[in-house]
Amino acid sequence: MPMSKGRTVTANGIEYRVSDIRGVVTDLGNVLRGEADPEAALKVICARSKEFDIPFRPARVVLQDLLGTPALVDLAGLRDAVAEKGGNPRLVNPVTPTHLVVDHSLNVERWGDASALADNEAIERERNAERFQFLDWCNKAFSNLSIIPSGKGILHQINLERLTTVVGTQRRGDELWAFPDTLVGTDSHTTMINAIGVLGWGVGGIEAEAAMLGKSLMLRLPEIVGVRLEGTLPQGYLATDIALALTEQLRKAGVIGSFLEFFGPGVPQLSLADRGTLSNMAPEFGATAAMFAIDDRTLHYMRMTGRGGQLSGLTEAYARAQGLWHDSLGDAEYNRVVTLDLSCVARSIAGPKQPHQRVVLGQKAPATNLPTGLDNGSVVLAAITSCTNTSNPRGVIAAGLVARNARKRGLKRAPWVKTSFAPGSRVVSDYLEKSGLNEDLDALGFNLVGYGCTTCNGMSGPLLSPEIEEEIRTRKLETVAATSGNRNFEGRVHPLAREVFIMSPPLIVAYAIAGTYLIDPEKDALGLDESGVPVYLHELWPSDEELTRIEADNLTADLFDKAYEDVPREAGLIASDLRAGVSDQYAWQDSSTYIRKPPYWSDAVTATDTRKDLSNMRVLAMLSDNITTDHISPSGAILPESDAGQYLQSHGIAVAEFNSYGTRRGNHEAAQRATFASPRLKNELLEDGREGPWTLLLPEKEVTTIFQAAEVYATRKQSLIVVAGKEYGSGSSRDWAAKGPRLLGVRVVVAESFERIHRTNLAGLGILPLQFEEGVSRQSLGLNGRETFSVEGIGDDFQPGANVTLVIERETGQTERVTVVSRLDTFEDVRYFRCGGLLPQLLIESMKNASAN
Repeated sequence: MPMSKGRTVTANGIEYRVSDIRGVVTDLGNVLRGEADPEAALKVICARSKEFDIPFRPARVVLQDLLGTPALVDLAGLRDAVAEKGGNPRLVNPVTPTHLVVDHSLNVERWGDASALADNEAIERERNAERFQFLDWCNKAFSNLSIIPSGKGILHQINLERLTTVVGTQRRGDELWAFPDTLVGTDSHTTMINAIGVLGWGVGGIEAEAAMLGKSLMLRLPEIVGVRLEGTLPQGYLATDIALALTEQLRKAGVIGSFLEFFGPGVPQLSLADRGTLSNMAPEFGATAAMFAIDDRTLHYMRMTGRGGQLSGLTEAYARAQGLWHDSLGDAEYNRVVTLDLSCVARSIAGPKQPHQRVVLGQKAPATNLPTGLDNGSVVLAAITSCTNTSNPRGVIAAGLVARNARKRGLKRAPWVKTSFAPGSRVVSDYLEKSGLNEDLDALGFNLVGYGCTTCNGMSGPLLSPEIEEEIRTRKLETVAATSGNRNFEGRVHPLAREVFIMSPPLIVAYAIAGTYLIDPEKDALGLDESGVPVYLHELWPSDEELTRIEADNLTADLFDKAYEDVPREAGLIASDLRAGVSDQYAWQDSSTYIRKPPYWSDAVTATDTRKDLSNMRVLAMLSDNITTDHISPSGAILPESDAGQYLQSHGIAVAEFNSYGTRRGNHEAAQRATFASPRLKNELLEDGREGPWTLLLPEKEVTTIFQAAEVYATRKQSLIVVAGKEYGSGSSRDWAAKGPRLLGVRVVVAESFERIHRTNLAGLGILPLQFEEGVSRQSLGLNGRETFSVEGIGDDFQPGANVTLVIERETGQTERVTVVSRLDTFEDVRYFRCGGLLPQLLIESMKNASAN
């Protein structure tokens, strides 16, 4: 509801003008700021209409390097495209303040000793020299951009601990205005920032590029779901247990695309770090965002992390004045409410392939005939990793205390388990060292391997030894990885770990000791002590009082000051003389296998003929439910026999230097060969059930790789279609899951439903997302993938969400027409599609801006 005009707040003697819009879940002031007709937009929002596009212009954009590097490659390519048309390339810059954190390049090559950190960081610098050289140029050539180098931590933890001001300020003439910080980021788990009362969520690289260049993101009003927390968490349980219980519950409740807001008597019990663990898991819930309101916990955290004084004072004054303070939630109206009783939360893990597959410990089947060596069910990777849990001091300290107590009993990790510890911030290793718990973790093999997103993102490195890898292959063992992460999609963590389970850090230590997933640590012994006496988890688990005391004694404000003394909060702090000293355009190297000039403005990509492109399409892949972006564009290990592996070897790259699929995304030649390259992909065109990047070349019906088939189809000027089931494109926000198919010639994806970010990315690349009507699927239509497909109904007056006709011609010559729904959900989506994608449209707009200047 509107507030009175001329409203001001005063903090520490400074007066601020505030937004005229009161917001609770969404930052309406930011949505409307700068729009041509804010009153009209406000009426749409207040009417809760879902039929209109709402412009959202974030205050910031945050990037992690696996998606951020390709985004900057595109901006560098856009500078070239502008220059080739006679424009000024220097005018192509981020308009919105942008941070990039290098946190996804670290691979766990070394582990288990004191030199692991230095060795892994040295390998990272050597392998990624070309990428880091490009990022260095970007940091100097682009204004409004700040790049935080590797070795500092994970984007989301740095964003929470350092980058956000919660309430931002801007001077307009003689007045100082205050408004909430808002952001989008190129990682699904950008939602971790929701814990501190800041609205932000993950988008694909295409949307991020649009936001960086000052374009509003066009949204439809989401469903707002209240999540009521009540009761008290039992002794001995952690925020991870709450997060996994919520993931299971909210997936069942169906909150895909919703904005969540936590409220109720259980909320004040949660520390800011606990809230971070929950908000971080919003993508696993299926939600777009998962907000906590600003309260005393928020202010305490701001003071702890060096944002006290003026910042925390302004945050409180603004939140109270604008209805963003926690006690305003009593008046909040939600579309619906989901309730979780914290007293019913149990110690849990999740897996083997989805984060909502919760397994309550104590209810597992009893273990029988436990293996004494490497066998089915053996844990081969045990990693304390990921922003979700290494940002939570209570969970990490609990892991250290379990390790300490296990060490006292003489327990060690099982000899076939590779262990690692990769925190999201230097603060974590500092408080562990201060408490002495680092020595106990080291004793069990959880030595510090680096700061960044490692195992949970597929950067787990090799297993313990080549011999173990060979034994797994030869015996076809079903081995397990245990991570404290958030994603466990098949094939993501390591090609040889067929099952992955998510769990809290102390449970990672427990399973590393046991060496097998087959035990239930609530009932079964983890191992035998030096006297042959069984040791149980409950004997090692610390009390809540001990956790609280150690956290209070060792997590102090000076650690945050030390960790971030050289990390600027604001973007664009590179001196102007340095910017003047670099070239306006990047010097692309044809020999580079990491960074190549992007092709999105070439005639081969931009020349589109909708009628022709959407006619007589062949099926490149026909896929089942829950196809993730990891299936479409994997980020982990590159296999030597893969198309990308063959490409790298043809350029003289040794197998040991392949790095990962994710780090190669700045080179479209490598990345398009990685498309649909997951070793766990099952293409239903093949009748033998094989896994991997295989398809049938049609009409010949020859088995070949998807990339090789696409190359043949390209010579025939044959457009392609992908047919899929439910929740196509779920998982991480990954623009290459859309870029790759587009470069392979895919023009349409038809599925039973889409994940939000991926659907938007498809539209942004000029791929038409179509959705079967309720009850219709590839199975009900009897499709086998040998058909050809055409789309009718895309005319000049084409509207968002319109029904169109999918024409199916079967091998027999029989033709069938099926009504499908266009998932070009906004007018902006339609514009992108008509231009061949966002990137060609950005060139048109950049040239207009250049002319205006």
